[in-house]
Amino acid sequence: MNRANTTLGVAVLGSLALVIWLPPIAQELAYHQFADRRSFFGVPNFWDVASSLPFLLVGIAGVAFCRKAAWLAFFIGVAFVAVGSGYYHWDPTNATLVWDRLPMTIAFMGLFVALLGEYIHPRLAGLLLYPMLLLGLLSVGYWHWTDDLRFYLWVQFIPLLIVPLLMVLFRARYSHTWLLPLAFVWYVLAKAAEIYDRELFALTGNAFSGHSLKHVLAAIGCLTILWMLRARRMLAA
Repeated sequence: MNRANTTLGVAVLGSLALVIWLPPIAQELAYHQFADRRSFFGVPNFWDVASSLPFLLVGIAGVAFCRKAAWLAFFIGVAFVAVGSGYYHWDPTNATLVWDRLPMTIAFMGLFVALLGEYIHPRLAGLLLYPMLLLGLLSVGYWHWTDDLRFYLWVQFIPLLIVPLLMVLFRARYSHTWLLPLAFVWYVLAKAAEIYDRELFALTGNAFSGHSLKHVLAAIGCLTILWMLRARRMLAA
């Protein structure tokens, strides 16, 4: 095993060890108290429900374009985020949140495995895809059964950890890799909008909440990844 592989392995396993070492992280019930609770056309929490639809459009476009299993898993997960998120925001509870988070873990793990396969070795994607998808689904089950978010949070943030490491430690096989960090910038902005849900709702004169904006920004991040896949070309060895 070379130094790059060792560094990546230590980062992934070290982050998992840190998650195990941390005390349990409970899901706060206040999480479900979103800023914009307006109903339109008989749909409760209308904008949080409606703003989930861009995931469906991006997911379908990605599934139509991709042929590799890991990328297909990513975009299938993205498409079903629209369904799960819409269902959750119609009636926000821990029980409905499960169906929001399950497709998200499929997307996170599909992306994680796709990048490992492209930067390290294609066979890795075939070996790891189904075990990692199962791990992602189990992380949601573990949270649901124990009210402990630690492993779900690891599944969500491990792609953010490995992307810069992969880009620094390994040679890119494709062009347009600059779009990958751009996609993650969109995701970071989405998480920031989620945190400042009420503040953004007030800032826009109660027109659009931070959580609704989070959905749009995250979908733009997914669209940026699709842009990368469509635009890129294989680089010479």
